[in-house]
Amino acid sequence: MNLFAFMLFVIIAGAGLGATMYTGERIYVFVLLVVAAFVLIAVKMARQWEKGVVLRLGKFQKLAGPGLFFIIPVIDSVIAWVDQRVQVTPFTAEQTLTKDTVPVDVDAVLFWTVWDAQKAALEVKDYKTAVSWAAQTALRDIIGRTLLSEMLADREKIDQELRKVIDTKTESWGISVQSVEIRDVLIPSNLQDAMSREAQAERERKARIILGTAETEIAEKFADAAKSYVGNPLALQLRAMNILYEGLKEKGALVVVPSTAVETMGLGTITGISSLAKNSDLYSGSQTAE
Repeated sequence: MNLFAFMLFVIIAGAGLGATMYTGERIYVFVLLVVAAFVLIAVKMARQWEKGVVLRLGKFQKLAGPGLFFIIPVIDSVIAWVDQRVQVTPFTAEQTLTKDTVPVDVDAVLFWTVWDAQKAALEVKDYKTAVSWAAQTALRDIIGRTLLSEMLADREKIDQELRKVIDTKTESWGISVQSVEIRDVLIPSNLQDAMSREAQAERERKARIILGTAETEIAEKFADAAKSYVGNPLALQLRAMNILYEGLKEKGALVVVPSTAVETMGLGTITGISSLAKNSDLYSGSQTAE
């Protein structure tokens, strides 16, 4: 029953009552009431996104709608109104073990639509409930075949795999899966702490590797630079003087040089001359002040 059919029923019944009152013949109201009741049952209306599944004497007759359509009372019946818009079904898998035996809670959402209303109405009793259970079963199965690290790092791959599995199950019901999206993966708090410590240790390991690599490269550069001073004592002394200058140019600087380096580069003579020059400057300054 719909509003349009009810309005037709009221109009026809009212016409019959008016004719009876005008002519005094009761046959008019009886006939028009029968016609009004027939119209009320026979006229159906499906909305834009709906399909009506019509059976005739218990067998499939047709898919009707959208808009107005007619059935034969008693002989025909509309057993289902199938919504062909995109449907959204949330589903979960609680305390499900991954491939590496980690219990997780996974929340996901399924987007699907009915492309064959006849199959959805006749091949499965409650297609909405069937889709929900099929999605949940597929999710549990995929979690059991996936490592936790893969689940956290590559959700898109799992979404695609889920979509294919669910679509295979629901295809015979006239239902097509548009997409599946995993919204959240919850793991135990103690495991979260352990994973955090593991990530921190991994970052420290990489930092030490980078530092060791840098020191190795620096040592190689020093070794290459040392080859330039082999058999060239003058260049070595110039380099020593430059090192000493860099160390003493800042006021109050203290340079600590190994004894072997002093003997090799002649730093003893250079240091003595520099110290003598510094003391001479201090003595000249004191004489001037006096």
